[in-house]
Amino acid sequence: MRTPALFAALALFAAPLPAAACSVASGYRIPTNLDLVESADLILLGKVTPGDFAPDSTPEQMVSIEPIEAIKGRMPAGPVALAGGIASGEDAILSNPYDLKYAHPQSFAGACTRYMFADGARVLFFLKRSDTGWQGAGGPFSRWAEDVLTDDAPWLQAVRFYAGVAALPKAERAAALERQRSLWGAEGGDPVAQILAADVDRQLAGPNKPLREELPPPPGD
Repeated sequence: MRTPALFAALALFAAPLPAAACSVASGYRIPTNLDLVESADLILLGKVTPGDFAPDSTPEQMVSIEPIEAIKGRMPAGPVALAGGIASGEDAILSNPYDLKYAHPQSFAGACTRYMFADGARVLFFLKRSDTGWQGAGGPFSRWAEDVLTDDAPWLQAVRFYAGVAALPKAERAAALERQRSLWGAEGGDPVAQILAADVDRQLAGPNKPLREELPPPPGD
């Protein structure tokens, strides 16, 4: 069953930015969370603000990211400009802090990637360097930009761990994942630990299956 938040996201975000709907190639695989960590040049925890860009200075609407911490890559010396927009009030839908499998609901709207953020939100961004600056890593339906409002947010815990795993030789990664899954899985009275253990289990299962349809099942189906 689709959640009310998902219906709201589909209604709210079906337009202005970007204009074209996404289309994925046949056989496209949504990156696993560990794949996402590996593919990013910079994993940046930052605070989203509207920015202070001159009128008509860029062809796209932009937001500014005030760096808080670099989990992977070099800490930027100042704010990072990214294509995106500011949502407010009821339009500012935050990530589900306990869902580590699916991307933000907006990713299941026309653009297939998140591009609207609450003013002042703390977001964990996965970024790649391009000729024109920074852009989102991961591709359609990836968890490239999720809200993490607290320092102990499950997604932040998971990404810190996966960044350490990705830095290991490939031959050592499975054992590291299995050890941590066992540690979190043994914390039977801690539901967050069980969420984290389940996500590690998904990484151990290997690549996601190729999409057979243009859109994957949305959260809650």
